[in-house]
Amino acid sequence: MGLKTFKRGVHPFGGKEITKDCPIVILDAEDIMVYPLSQNLGAPSKAIVKKGDHVLMGQMIAEAGGFIGAPIFSSVSGEVTAIEKRLTANGSKVDSIVIKNDHLNEKVEGFGKERKLEDLSDAEIVEAVKNAGVVGLGGAGFPTYVKLSPKNKNDIDTVIINGAECEPYLTSDYRLLIEKPEEILMGTQAILKIFPNAKAIIGIEDNKPEAIDIMTRIARIDDRIDVCVLKTKYPQGGERQLIYAVTGRKIHSKMLPADKGCIVDNVGTVFAIYEAVYKNIPLIHNIVTVTGEAVNKGANYDVPLGVNHRYILESAGGAKETAVKFISGGPMMGIAMGNIDVPTVKTTSSILVFEKDDVADAIETNCIHCGRCVKACPQSLVPQLIGQAMKKQNVAEFEKLGGMECIECGSCAYVCPAKIPLTQMFKLRRVKVREEKAKQG
Repeated sequence: MGLKTFKRGVHPFGGKEITKDCPIVILDAEDIMVYPLSQNLGAPSKAIVKKGDHVLMGQMIAEAGGFIGAPIFSSVSGEVTAIEKRLTANGSKVDSIVIKNDHLNEKVEGFGKERKLEDLSDAEIVEAVKNAGVVGLGGAGFPTYVKLSPKNKNDIDTVIINGAECEPYLTSDYRLLIEKPEEILMGTQAILKIFPNAKAIIGIEDNKPEAIDIMTRIARIDDRIDVCVLKTKYPQGGERQLIYAVTGRKIHSKMLPADKGCIVDNVGTVFAIYEAVYKNIPLIHNIVTVTGEAVNKGANYDVPLGVNHRYILESAGGAKETAVKFISGGPMMGIAMGNIDVPTVKTTSSILVFEKDDVADAIETNCIHCGRCVKACPQSLVPQLIGQAMKKQNVAEFEKLGGMECIECGSCAYVCPAKIPLTQMFKLRRVKVREEKAKQG
């Protein structure tokens, strides 16, 4: 029997050898910490502190801006010096809370107070996750408590823990699996307590044998938890692709995983759930990989949220003089940064530095109708035709051809010999379609 996987996809260079053997190192906070209020999918958070306020580590400084929202907490103790627009990794300026770190690390009352899972009801577990501001750390930043509160709770039969980490170069999830397996197990057990009819499956790609061995051994203590070995392929960690690989079930853009009896959470998210439920620690830190051919030294850092990208990079020895491109995240779905003096947020996963900018250097030519994009698309779309519909400004045709089913993985653009920026084109059009539909009600 072959390894579990999905149809199509691509095989980009992995690059994980740069940091896969680098243990997680805890990084101290900076003197000045910046907390953008837009850190999750949904409405931006609302500041509940003002200039001059003294705050404690673990104190809520911004509340959720709506049901699809999450609070933000200070990762240091100190003084609020400003609430102002600050530049973020995606190039936009958003309202942000600026705190001057007093380096005393005074914690809010109850921070780190241990709790036992058996003492908590399923509702209390969800509430703990909600109050801790946990969001999906696999990229989207969707508030986790919403995902753990489906209407059909008793129909959930499969909880999938996403340990695939298919994005090239990134090793933060891998290091968590290696270094914090018990915590990942306990976080998974917390999720399972919410869903009494479910079993959990931890999906890990076969290029991570040590993680597979460790988690398989740990999972033996709970007969509701198993490990599924996945084929190494991109985007194996995509939610729809992972669900199909593990269960054979298909979902589309108008469905939630819960509609097919599944809940999917990233390894980093599960670790955050562990801290929220068992330790009463809100989401104030994350694991960030510093990597790429143009870094002087690769590293995996446990960083307090709010520190600067440049500070993290310099802590790893900085970039080489040959560095020309900086990405927040991975090479396939990350954000190219024109300025690295921007704060880390909940979903920051990596700082990637390259000596060559393949996108900027690419010369776009006409489509040669080779069909490579079709063979690569994990959603079984025909990117070539969708691109033609876009050039004609034919929105109806764009939707008819499945443009809204695109998961923006970048596979089509990666294989395109004509260097057509298909993914970016689709991403922009999808945003416009959503905006137009929102106006129409």
